Amino acid sequence: MMFFTLPISYARYQQRHLLARKILINEIDVALPIRYMPKNITRCPWLDLTKPDYIKYHDEEWGAPVHDDRIIFEFLTLEGAQAGLSWYTVLRKREAYRKAFSEFDPAKVARYGKRQLKSLLNNPGIIRNLQKIEAAINNAKRFLEVQQEFGSFDAYIWRFVGGKPIVHKLRKLKDYPATSPESDALSMDLKQRGFKFVGSTICYAHMQATGMINDHVVDCFRRRQIVDGYSS
Repeated sequence: MMFFTLPISYARYQQRHLLARKILINEIDVALPIRYMPKNITRCPWLDLTKPDYIKYHDEEWGAPVHDDRIIFEFLTLEGAQAGLSWYTVLRKREAYRKAFSEFDPAKVARYGKRQLKSLLNNPGIIRNLQKIEAAINNAKRFLEVQQEFGSFDAYIWRFVGGKPIVHKLRKLKDYPATSPESDALSMDLKQRGFKFVGSTICYAHMQATGMINDHVVDCFRRRQIVDGYSS
């Protein structure tokens, strides 16, 4: 099966966010250099343009195809933590999650026991919800099972969009769906495999974030950039 990708290695992925990590100081936004806020650029209507770190996430990550298993596991974990909260709330805690969850290495997280669980519940940098934390550990175990079966989680999950991104033609905020037939199918299959916090809405958000679905609006500058990268 051929994938049309924007290749992202985990090392490059982490390096890319060094600046983003520096702009959160005691939960206060610090202004980014002007070059990160160019004028006359149209972005997606859901984006809060008063938040520089959110802009950076939109401009560099959201909707770009991801095929690195560790990054996929990171998004699954963060999106599960988001349930009932805003994505920005979780995004601001992302670095704390990386440290708390062994840089999102599923093999390490799958081995977490009572000691690590207690530590996570006492970690003020993450969302200290017992069900969500237990789900993340459980999902790491299920993640490894899928890797064993399919060779990689990437090979498994991209089957739900036929191996290439679905590109929607959205124009306004009201055009965004909460779910799709593809997210319904993914959610059902993940649940059957024992994953937790993987409802269709969460799965759709995951598919958007990792580029399985390109939901940048038609006049967003990132939409064309990402589409042009499919053939590279």
